[in-house]
Amino acid sequence: MRSHLLNDTTAERYRSSVTEGVERVAARIATTSRPFTGISVDALAPRIEAVDLDEPLHDTIAALDELDELYLRDAVYFHHPRYLAHLNCPVVIPAVLGEAVLSAVNSSLDTWDQSAGGTLIERRLIDWTAERIGLGPAADGVFTSGGTQSNLQALLLAREEAAKAGKPVDRLRIFASEVGHFSVQKAATLLGLGKDAVVSIPTDQNKRMQTVALARELERCRRDDLSPMAVVATAGTTDFGSIDPLPEIAGLCEQYETWLHVDAAYGCGLLASRKNRYLIDGIEHADSVTVDYHKSFFQPVSSSAVLVRDGATLSHATYHAEYLNPRRMVQERIPNQVDKSLQTTRRFDALKLWMTLRVMGADAIGDLFDEVCALAEHGWKMLAADPRYDVVVEPQLSTLVFRYIPGSICDPSAIDRANLYARKALFASGDAVVAGTKVGDRQYLKFTLLNPETTADDIAAVLDLIAGHAEQYLGETLDRAS
Repeated sequence: MRSHLLNDTTAERYRSSVTEGVERVAARIATTSRPFTGISVDALAPRIEAVDLDEPLHDTIAALDELDELYLRDAVYFHHPRYLAHLNCPVVIPAVLGEAVLSAVNSSLDTWDQSAGGTLIERRLIDWTAERIGLGPAADGVFTSGGTQSNLQALLLAREEAAKAGKPVDRLRIFASEVGHFSVQKAATLLGLGKDAVVSIPTDQNKRMQTVALARELERCRRDDLSPMAVVATAGTTDFGSIDPLPEIAGLCEQYETWLHVDAAYGCGLLASRKNRYLIDGIEHADSVTVDYHKSFFQPVSSSAVLVRDGATLSHATYHAEYLNPRRMVQERIPNQVDKSLQTTRRFDALKLWMTLRVMGADAIGDLFDEVCALAEHGWKMLAADPRYDVVVEPQLSTLVFRYIPGSICDPSAIDRANLYARKALFASGDAVVAGTKVGDRQYLKFTLLNPETTADDIAAVLDLIAGHAEQYLGETLDRAS
């Protein structure tokens, strides 16, 4: 079946097949009226399980017809303005074009002899990002699969730097906000430190790390003969979009000789902002930074990176193999990205961001992110003025955390159940998709606004839908109780 291999003899088949696939996706996007069909697991799973993967269809059109039924029809579409749930953004067309190119050429970014120009494009984008952050001339970095991997690699480097300084590994401690990303605890476990090595720092009423509490814990760590390894500050928490006080945290890290990692997976869009860049002032003092372009640069998954102030620290992730990146290549100045990465084989995901910057420019991306931040501010005012809802904090980025509160006095646990029910019922209807979380022990809902096409009217309509579902649940509960 060599006719399916992409080469000089099958270029026309490639063109027609991809064109047909693009036409199917374009048709779905053009006609999708809801972010989700509401199909259940029980309804969809049997259809997929019934496919006999040992019996091919031998026809591209037939396979696309099947795919339309099994996937495209019921996919969750992030481009729809009433998808308001997780940190998923609609994607820009130049990036999708880059995705098509990189998939077909299929460069592997581990070594120069597998990627050539791809290596240099990725390096240029790392330099560009480091310049935007302000990390200085020795900065470096590498693209990763996402924020979890970036955080893991940053903390690996911090651990190795601490060990090099003579700090006993079993006494190392990591300090992170109580609303920081769970990947910090996961990284500590993977690094052999244990999740208990992570010290949780309380937040203020705006869900920002309390620097007084951080200073107290750093001092306690020193007093107990423990070693501060790293402080993880967050520039855009997953639940609240809150940005920790970076300048003050940087000062404490300098005082206690502790690695500062800034998880800016969400807030990295501010690097391109002409209006709100000041919100992450202080990020330039970081020793390492996580950025997820696939969150706030409107890139397809995955497109992420970890940046470091001192590129030499990346050598902690360097291993040499004679068949891949022998040591002599360093002396020959051959650039192998595997020398910096936790991964070996790695996609040319940098191309998507490159195409975006070359077609649109950074200002256009920053303006789109500013739009969703402004929409969140407007949404917060709507929620604050709506007696049906309790909203937690005024947003710094584009996230709103809130919950429905009935007009009559109601048991808090019943309110929790009503909010859970409303979210599930809304998802099942397909009319909108929202997320959920907990604040303390109470159940809340969450809008993550990353689509510039979402309007205040969309927010108002979804709030009405949520209230309707919650009221229905509470009404039926009272009926059953009586």
